[in-house]
Amino acid sequence: MLYWIAEHLGFPGLLNLIRYQSFRTGATVATALFIGLIIGPRFIGWLRVRQGKGQPIRADGPQTHLAKRGTPTMGGLMILTSMVLSILIWMNVFNPFVWACLFVTLGFGAIGFLDDYDKVRKASTAGVSGRTRLLLEFAIAGVAAWIIMGQNGPHLYLPFTSRMYLDLGYFYPLFAAFTIVAFGNAVNLTDGLDGLATMPVIIASVAFMVIVYLAGNVKFADYLGIPHVPGAGELAIFCGAVVGAGLAFLWFNAPPAAVFMGDTGSLALGGALGTIAVVAHHEIVLGIIGGLFVVEAMSVIIQVFFYKRTGKRVFRMAPIHHHFEQLGWSEPTVVIRFWIIAFVLALAGLSTLKLR
Repeated sequence: MLYWIAEHLGFPGLLNLIRYQSFRTGATVATALFIGLIIGPRFIGWLRVRQGKGQPIRADGPQTHLAKRGTPTMGGLMILTSMVLSILIWMNVFNPFVWACLFVTLGFGAIGFLDDYDKVRKASTAGVSGRTRLLLEFAIAGVAAWIIMGQNGPHLYLPFTSRMYLDLGYFYPLFAAFTIVAFGNAVNLTDGLDGLATMPVIIASVAFMVIVYLAGNVKFADYLGIPHVPGAGELAIFCGAVVGAGLAFLWFNAPPAAVFMGDTGSLALGGALGTIAVVAHHEIVLGIIGGLFVVEAMSVIIQVFFYKRTGKRVFRMAPIHHHFEQLGWSEPTVVIRFWIIAFVLALAGLSTLKLR
């Protein structure tokens, strides 16, 4: 919004500063962090009053989690509020990629909110049915994928190669939608311990902040041999909003958590990262940078697959972070070690920019 005001109302000095994406990215991080820290305490207090008993805790989960009863959920609303406000302040309102990402983020956030609300209302861990959730998610992701394909083309670029790609044609929207939905749910499955999903999302957002900035700059993209996507650099501002809002939320979500992110936040953030990867033509690299989320999701798929067919479990409990809890790791140990893994995977993903 400030970008549009400076450009159209004639503030040349202000425009000279705001036109730099690097400046607006940093400003967005600071703005989202500030808003999140300011609204956090009252927001959490309001959630606690409204929800009473807070988020229902799985009876079949780790017994140590029963002590978390009464902790309010839907903290993702705080994340989305600080994110959206900071993005609207600093974004270029004419960029279609930012609007596509906002559409997915708010759409997935709304689905997560309905799920969280249903759980709290029924005092049960069973919310909206999985089939209904997936149908709504694919509908939202499909619209965004079609918009992005109209700007970008139906190309799946391969990492470790210089602009080598597969032309998926009309199958691309389906692939892109699957990427967005899969990553949204992968982050959702990871959000099971205090701070576990938040920091890896921040780390992945920083990595993609670099990627979209480089992909949006024709000189950098040409030098690195990555696909050039005009306008993608504006998504660095979107990533900055995720980082700032995530840090503010982590302030209150650090163990012992004062609030849980809930599906409202985890679905929205995962969907946002998936959409950003689709815009930047780095869908496969997303699987590396977000490898922690992929492992968490695969652990659930493997567990369910083998249990239905053999009656035996591969892991003591799924998702895999609960498996390590059952092995005797304390919750902070699991969280911090998974953060380290997320950081290493982000570096590995960024290395694909040069290994071509």
